[in-house]
Amino acid sequence: MESVSQNIRTPDEVWTELREEGARWLAAAVPGDPIALLVNRLLLPSRSFVDLVSTCAARDLGDSIVSEDLLAREFEAILGSRSVLQETVAADLRAYVDRDPASYGLLATLFFAKGFQGLVVYRMAHQLWLDGRIPLALHLNARATRRLGIDIHPASRFGRGIFIDHGTGLVVGETSVIGDDVSMLQGVTLGGTGKEHGDRHPKVHSGVLLGAGAKVLGNITIGTNARVGAGSVVLQSVPAYCTAVGIPARIVRNEDRVAPATSMDQHFPLEYEI
Repeated sequence: MESVSQNIRTPDEVWTELREEGARWLAAAVPGDPIALLVNRLLLPSRSFVDLVSTCAARDLGDSIVSEDLLAREFEAILGSRSVLQETVAADLRAYVDRDPASYGLLATLFFAKGFQGLVVYRMAHQLWLDGRIPLALHLNARATRRLGIDIHPASRFGRGIFIDHGTGLVVGETSVIGDDVSMLQGVTLGGTGKEHGDRHPKVHSGVLLGAGAKVLGNITIGTNARVGAGSVVLQSVPAYCTAVGIPARIVRNEDRVAPATSMDQHFPLEYEI
């Protein structure tokens, strides 16, 4: 699935930006400001982008058996040895700042954005799945579902530059495949249609925008730069550069070749129904 990435940053560049933002937060903090404690606890002790991402992703996921510190060490081992994965996480983080009109920067995303945290946890679980450590991958998925309200099966496949806005209620099935630079809002489901086994979940190509509450069901394709309207139920494939809207979804034309996932344009030209 082809990429439509535009604003690329290396992990080192993102790390520099994060430290600069942290310095500004500290400079603006009043005496006793709890935010200063947060920066001092999470950012300042971190030695690298990998270290900080691992610590933030593990935060709140630990329990009395598998601690937060243990998970952070696992994440650092996974991320630290894989430069491509580091670049992917950096692209995801950058996507939040580029596409979210409510963004307050990279550091705020890393500290507070539940959708981003859930995506990073998925990426750790996916690598564990590929490495054959399936029980730990399932444990991470279960913790993310309970603590974040985000259920992404560890076997599903995501490209880079993914933006999950809010994240609450997101469900992504086992055989789903998502391309690069895809944006999805809360309540999206990429699911099956029954008790069938095998390849049974959607294939979402690059540049796609999935609106809030959209349900895409079955082994169908959402083509490059397509859009699915909020609350729509999609049961058949959507061609590239088209929009699906309604229950069940119908297809309307979309002559604009700008990727809706990056423009976040949710205006649907219903007068061009196919």
